[in-house]
Amino acid sequence: MTSEELKTNIEKALEEIRPFLQSDGGDISLISIDNDTSVKVRLEGACVGCTVNQMTLKSGVEMTIKKYAPQIEEVVNVS
Repeated sequence: MTSEELKTNIEKALEEIRPFLQSDGGDISLISIDNDTSVKVRLEGACVGCTVNQMTLKSGVEMTIKKYAPQIEEVVNVS
């Protein structure tokens, strides 16, 4: 998978997740993809102060991104 295909697949994953985050007043943005194995995202809106945002990040966001891009090893939220 090329870097461009990887980015496209990660954007598709975020599009799948976004409606769930938006329904709770939040959102997510792709910040960067490092070494084709690590994804940096920014949780926004209500997600910033949410007490379960780490759980959302790991069980929702990371799982969905890995479904579209299995080579991704980690997803990190940057403030």
